[in-house]
Amino acid sequence: MSSSEPAYLVAGATGNVGGEVVKALVAQGRRVRALVRDAGRAKLPEGAEAAVGDLDRPDSLEPWLGGVEAVFLLPGFADMPGVYERLRAAGVERVVQLSGSSTDVGNPENAVTAMMIRSEAAARESGLQWTALRPSGFMSNTLRWLPQLREGDVVRAPWGDVPVACIDPADIAAVAVAALTDDAHDGRVYRLSGPTAMVPAEQIAVLGEVLGRPLRFEGLTLEETRAELEATMPDKYVRAFWEFYVDGTLDESGVFPDVERVTGRPPRTFEEWAQGHSGDFT
Repeated sequence: MSSSEPAYLVAGATGNVGGEVVKALVAQGRRVRALVRDAGRAKLPEGAEAAVGDLDRPDSLEPWLGGVEAVFLLPGFADMPGVYERLRAAGVERVVQLSGSSTDVGNPENAVTAMMIRSEAAARESGLQWTALRPSGFMSNTLRWLPQLREGDVVRAPWGDVPVACIDPADIAAVAVAALTDDAHDGRVYRLSGPTAMVPAEQIAVLGEVLGRPLRFEGLTLEETRAELEATMPDKYVRAFWEFYVDGTLDESGVFPDVERVTGRPPRTFEEWAQGHSGDFT
């Protein structure tokens, strides 16, 4: 691969979406710099270069920006305008900004929504070509059930009555790669979903079929849910998720056409995702 070819910097390179973006770009033969905090612990596909940096320290990006044409960014870092200024000064042309579906609700009092709004605003005001992706919940979020599935066949989790048209992170990545490599997506906001809204019990039933196990879902009570949230996140995020799923301000049950419009194929089903990731549940 020639060093004169444009490079692509991918944030969150070992995460659910960023990892899929790295894999998809490498599969296309692109030069990929995978942004990680610890190169020694990062498991990257062959062909991806580990770029050690931290989006909370925009200056740490500087060694990796030479020759970079486009960047995939996660939301919510401390100085998003500062990150974008670094990219612009280095000659980056395009950015794909991962955002979230709650941005559609637009409530700046909600901590999660405010984070997404600020990140998208930084993209719009950057002077770069930008594309924003607003996905529904990820199919890979079901991997949070893995500790319980190692102990038995019952999963107890919050929000058992909330339907979500969950999306395969690989489909988010496919849209991201299209926007990273083609300026036809400049200024577009894509609302991304899977093909069907499902509640957790329906997902568990599919997993049971794929894994050959009699799996069962039990929803946590609101009291149990609040205790679990308070044990794992700051209060502002507890209040944000309570607003989404108890007050009902966020509806992620809608199915949207943007994955197929951009990629030319429909989004993958949860069964397809589960079959492809069955080994992760063993």
